[in-house]
Amino acid sequence: MALSDPLGDMLTRIRNATMRNKSTVATPASKLRARVLDVLKEEGYIRGYTETRFENGTAEFTIELKYYEGASVIREIARVSKPGRRVYVSSKTIPHVANGLGISVLSTPKGVMADHAAREQNVGGEILCRVF
Repeated sequence: MALSDPLGDMLTRIRNATMRNKSTVATPASKLRARVLDVLKEEGYIRGYTETRFENGTAEFTIELKYYEGASVIREIARVSKPGRRVYVSSKTIPHVANGLGISVLSTPKGVMADHAAREQNVGGEILCRVF
């Protein structure tokens, strides 16, 4: 079955797995999902991810979730820009998440990056999700 929001599906899988204290979660692979996972890994929200290729040509990511003293490092993960309502911001209007304790993941002309990196490079774009 085709998904109308593949990134939202991945975020929901991560959210559900953290609520159940799972150590790993699997999701179908795509380039956008890989870039978002790279940002989450750089920022310390996940341990990492591995890609598995199957014989029929499909691929899957296995995401290793991160916990600290029994609690998930990801307290909140939410989709901001959705297929029905895209949210774009300029470099000057990128919102701070939880007074700078969380991050927004943006899709910019220079690639997918965290909000602080977009501010440093003075680029805006589409806010994909926010993580705290």
